[in-house]
Amino acid sequence: MSSNATSLLAGATRDLAEFSSAVEFDDIPKDVIARMKTSLLDSIGCCLFGMTLPWTQKVQSMVEAEGSRGVASIFSSGQKTSVAGAVLVNATAGHAFELDDIHKESIVHAGSIAAPVVLALAEQAGGVSGRSLLTAMTMGYEIGTRVGNAATMSLFFRGFHPQGTSGVFVAAAAAARMLVLNANQTQHALGIVGSQAGGLMAAQEGAMVKRFHSGRAAQSGVYSAFLAQRDFTGISNVLEAGYGGYLSSYSETPNACRLTEDLGRVWEAGKVGYKPHACVTSIHAALDAFKYLLETHQLTPGNLSRVDVGISQMTYTHCAWEYKSQGVTAAQMNLFYGLAVIAFDGVAFVAQYEESRLAEPQVMNFIKHIHARMDPEIEAMGPAFRHAARVTVVTHDGRTFSHEILNRRGSPENPMSPEEVEYKFRNVVASCLERSDIDRVIGLVGKIDQQTTTNELTNLLAAKQ
Repeated sequence: MSSNATSLLAGATRDLAEFSSAVEFDDIPKDVIARMKTSLLDSIGCCLFGMTLPWTQKVQSMVEAEGSRGVASIFSSGQKTSVAGAVLVNATAGHAFELDDIHKESIVHAGSIAAPVVLALAEQAGGVSGRSLLTAMTMGYEIGTRVGNAATMSLFFRGFHPQGTSGVFVAAAAAARMLVLNANQTQHALGIVGSQAGGLMAAQEGAMVKRFHSGRAAQSGVYSAFLAQRDFTGISNVLEAGYGGYLSSYSETPNACRLTEDLGRVWEAGKVGYKPHACVTSIHAALDAFKYLLETHQLTPGNLSRVDVGISQMTYTHCAWEYKSQGVTAAQMNLFYGLAVIAFDGVAFVAQYEESRLAEPQVMNFIKHIHARMDPEIEAMGPAFRHAARVTVVTHDGRTFSHEILNRRGSPENPMSPEEVEYKFRNVVASCLERSDIDRVIGLVGKIDQQTTTNELTNLLAAKQ
């Protein structure tokens, strides 16, 4: 970032900290609060299901073996540990199966970080009001996504995982607000956590560590807020510093104005979207476009000689690499595998990403018929359409059909309703919560802004399943 750009944004870290520490619940638009309640339910579902998965359980085993003063619960375990230990496990769980919410421009899944942080700190405090919890969660979303916006897709193209890099600011802002830090302390919490940002995108091709990026971001945010609470200092201009700052170090082409542009008028927290498929968001439009063609024209995999997919450069780089059976993470990040399971199952949800499915002969054979390319027209539409897709199928008898989806299902432009997110929640947690408890969680989250304490919710999430 040039020195001129830096000078124009002097004080951006301070401005975000002042905003985050000063906002009151009633300052937040009602539609944003409604979105945060939906996000809280969605995130809890992701965390509870994620607790059943082996990579989360390995992190949990490590934390339990270390031992710590028990003040915050590891979800679904009946066990308590430190706040930092709890969020390390719970936020890993939240990102454990590619189900968590997504803010498109920043490429951050804020819910799997913010929800574990605010719930753990609420439990440590002996309960807080639902309004306080939602305010802190909103600040985590707002600050973290603005940082991701400013970093632009350049951060991703350099090989960094936004969840582990920009995501640390979600956690620090949410934790700072839960601890009622003042503006100066919040600024230092951001300044501390910026040095903890990390996460490499090569993890998407077969490593468990991609899930851990979320947990580590949450833990770093908690540590940073705890340190700032003790007047430990960080980089006061961590975001805008021309040398060694977050944007100048992580992005070749940052757009630093996005840090504070329309702050308090346009709420990035209100732009979060949800996932109907258990895979990387970038391929959802392609999956749905392909499913539309299959259903509309009554096609089966055996009818098709070729499937052509046009996508943005970002999605092509992110997801259109040669598929090999390298584990669940790789399958969930891969365009070809996702399209293949849609061809046979019509869905790409939990069952489609079980280990036993990842190298099925019929799937591997069908992948040979799929061809992906960067579509110059989609690319020319700009970053707002990086999830768009154009799918064309050719049948063995020579027929050709095409369908285009510019805004994926679940995005703010093509939203899932709160009822659809609730339906998703019920399906995600069906294997790990009793029916009566599912209803209780939905009821508590739905009225959380009316509750004087979060204790009933945190106790329910803590109970051993």
